[in-house]
Amino acid sequence: QAQLVESGGGSVQAGDSLRLSCTANDRIFRTHNMGWFRQAPGKEREFVAAVSYGAGSTYYANSVKGRFTVSRSSNKDMAYLQMNNLKPGDTAVYYCAATPDALTVDQRVSIGRYDNWGRGTQVTVSS
Repeated sequence: QAQLVESGGGSVQAGDSLRLSCTANDRIFRTHNMGWFRQAPGKEREFVAAVSYGAGSTYYANSVKGRFTVSRSSNKDMAYLQMNNLKPGDTAVYYCAATPDALTVDQRVSIGRYDNWGRGTQVTVSS
């Protein structure tokens, strides 16, 4: 099973930007759909963004659309989440996840569809 590691989290002010990275112990992003999720204190884990392994199609939660961008490196070794205009409501632990399964758009937002997870990186946004 692939091991995913997130990095790039930190503490920032509202309006700032951060770029999260996700690496894997093998080049699974060439063959796996990839998603970013987040979990705020006292809340359930929620979908943030996803990118497909084939055409690189992207999909976003409404709460981050227009502010966050998900991408993969050209050699498919890493995945990224560029987060701009951060808000206090974006404060959470961010996780990357991957699955080799083909996913419909509706399935991409489902936590249960992903079987490889990182341990998360903390993002804190203060006002």
